[in-house]
Amino acid sequence: MHTVLFIGTWEIVAIVLVILLLFGGKKIPELARGLGKGVKSFKQGLKDVEEDISSESDTPAGKEDKKDN
Repeated sequence: MHTVLFIGTWEIVAIVLVILLLFGGKKIPELARGLGKGVKSFKQGLKDVEEDISSESDTPAGKEDKKDN
């Protein structure tokens, strides 16, 4: 049996009030800015990995860059 979690209006209000009490009104924009930068950095990292994977799959197996020794 699966349990579904629904968050109501009062729960959201309570969470916001707790955050306000813990961090204060002046810290919240800084926290949101930092969270936004973190998400942006994470997405950029995922994009870089996807590009690396696609560029490696585009090169034929026999034509990889090899240095002659």
